[in-house]
Amino acid sequence: MKQVSFPKPFTHNHGPVQDVNEVFREQMTVGQRAADWIARFVGSWQFIIGQSIILVIWIVLNSVAWVFKWDPYPFILMNLVLSTQAAFTAPIIMMSQGRQAARDRLESHNDYLINVKSEQEIRAILDHLVAQDEALKVIYEMVHELKQRQDGEQK
Repeated sequence: MKQVSFPKPFTHNHGPVQDVNEVFREQMTVGQRAADWIARFVGSWQFIIGQSIILVIWIVLNSVAWVFKWDPYPFILMNLVLSTQAAFTAPIIMMSQGRQAARDRLESHNDYLINVKSEQEIRAILDHLVAQDEALKVIYEMVHELKQRQDGEQK
């Protein structure tokens, strides 16, 4: 009779899967958190609507003011304020995007590690299935042989 053998049980020799967002958040400095908050705020509808309201008020007050016009038409001071704001927010947004790219690379590497672990586990499952197929084949042959003997004895 053919001996059936099974592979050794698969052992998980890796640490737990980590949440990349949590790991990345723990590594961020106060300045990086501030830059991300500013980038999120400047890129929101609240900021666009709020800034639009302030600009409209600025234009209206300087257009209809009879006594005190701090920035008459063509609103050079307003242009200076907007240019200064753009000069500061653009690098802050770029820093935030650079950090987002770094987080994406970290997440991509984590996905790769998980895929490697999954491939090892799938390979172990497939090896076990092959062993089960061989065991079932041996069992089938034994049952078939017993049935033939039984049929031979009944004749």
